[in-house]
Amino acid sequence: MRHEKFHYPDLSALNAELTRLNVTLPLSENIGALASPVTVGKLTVRNRLAVQPMEGCDGTPDGKPGELTLRRYDRFTDGGAALIWVEACAVVREGRANPRQLWLHEENVDAFKSLVSRIRERGIQANGFAPVLILQLTHSGRYSKPEGTPAPLIAYNNPLFEKEKPIDPSRILSDDRLDALPEVFAKAAKLAEEAGFDGVDVKACHRYLICEMFSGFTRPGKYGGSFENRTRLYLDCVRAAKAAVSADFLVTSRMNVYDGFPYPYGWGVGTDGSLTPDLTEPLRLIGLARETGFPLLDVTIGNPYVNPHVNRPYDLGGYIPPEHPLEGVARMYDCVGAVKRAYPEMTVIGSGLSYLRGLSGNLAAGAVEQDYCDIAGFGRLAFAYPDFARDLLTKGTLDPKKICITCSKCTELMRAGSTPGCVLRDKLYTELYKEVFRK
Repeated sequence: MRHEKFHYPDLSALNAELTRLNVTLPLSENIGALASPVTVGKLTVRNRLAVQPMEGCDGTPDGKPGELTLRRYDRFTDGGAALIWVEACAVVREGRANPRQLWLHEENVDAFKSLVSRIRERGIQANGFAPVLILQLTHSGRYSKPEGTPAPLIAYNNPLFEKEKPIDPSRILSDDRLDALPEVFAKAAKLAEEAGFDGVDVKACHRYLICEMFSGFTRPGKYGGSFENRTRLYLDCVRAAKAAVSADFLVTSRMNVYDGFPYPYGWGVGTDGSLTPDLTEPLRLIGLARETGFPLLDVTIGNPYVNPHVNRPYDLGGYIPPEHPLEGVARMYDCVGAVKRAYPEMTVIGSGLSYLRGLSGNLAAGAVEQDYCDIAGFGRLAFAYPDFARDLLTKGTLDPKKICITCSKCTELMRAGSTPGCVLRDKLYTELYKEVFRK
C-alpha cells in the first residue's frame, strides 16, 4: 500500500477528503486571525505565529551556538514570527543528544547573551519588534549521544523500543541521580535569564528523559508506578526553575499529552492496551503545573524516533504509517483542543501543521479562531520557509515554491549524524545532503 501524499489543491478538496475520512480539522479562510497580539504573563507576543524548537545539531563542542546556528536564527528572526522557541539545549553534558547540541553552562553563557542580543536587534530592524524567546532545556535520556555514539540514560527498560537488544539495566538512572536534576534545571534556568531569554521550557516531550518518566509504570521506587511518582521529577524541575528566576521570567514546557504507545509503556492512553488517547493524566499534570504559575504550554504528541507519523505526518519517511496523514493531523488538534478547553485561561500553542503545505495557514487560523489554541507553531516548515510568518501576515498565503513538502530529508541528515536543514529549499543543505550520502 502506498502512503497518501498531500495532493489537495484548495480548501474545498481538503474538506471533501476530511468528510470522506470522517475527521475534523478547524480550518478558516480568515488568515487575519493570526495577526492579533496575545499576552503571556507580562509579555506581549505580537502575532499568533511561532517557530518551534527545531534542532540544528550545529553548536560547538562546548555547547555554544555555531555559525550555522546563528544563520538559522537570523533567518527565523527575519521571517517575522513573534515567538521563537529556541531549540533543545542540554542542561548537562551527559544529556546531550549529539556532540553539537547546544549546552548552556557558566563558561559559555556570554555566547547565549550574544545570540539573544542578535535576535532582538535584528527583529526590531526587520519587523519593528523583538520576538519573545523561550529556551528549551533538555536532558536527552535514552537518546543521549554526547560523544556521537549511543550512551542512553533511561527511566526503565522498554521492550517496545529495545526489542531483542535490551539496554543494560545499569543505564537506568537511580533515584539519587534523578534527585539531583531539579537543581541542574534550576541552574540552567537562572543562566537563561542571565542570557536575556524571556523564559525556559522544561522539556517534557518526545520521550526524552522527563517525558519518559511519565510512562514509568513498571519502574519501582519514588519515581515510578503511581501518577504522583511518575510526574515527580517534572514537577520538581518546574518548581526548582521557578524558584531560581525572577517572578516575570516564564517557566513553561513543550509537553507530550499522548505518546501513541500502549499501557504500560505509553502516556496519555488508557489501561486497556489500545492506542486511543486518554488525556486524563496529562490534563491532571497540566493542572498541577498551572498551580506553579504556568501561563503557557506548547502541546505535542508522539515520538520522532519510533512513531514519527504521530507527531509529524509526512509524505515520505522510514515506513508506511497505519493511517492516513490527515487522521494524524486531526488527532494532534483533538489533543491540542482538549488542553485549551480544559485550561482556557492558559496560552496554548498548537503543533503539527506542516503536512498541510500551503493550506497550513488555514489550519493555523482556524485553530486560533475556533479556540483550539492561541498560537500556531511551525517546525519543519520553518526550516524550509523561514519567512512563512511574514508571507502569511502580509499576503494571506504561502508560496508553493517555498513550502515544506514533508519529505523527511532534514531528518535523514540528522539520523546520519549531520546538521539538518531543508535539503529541497536551502542550497547549503542540498550540497551537504549530497556530500553526506555520497560518502
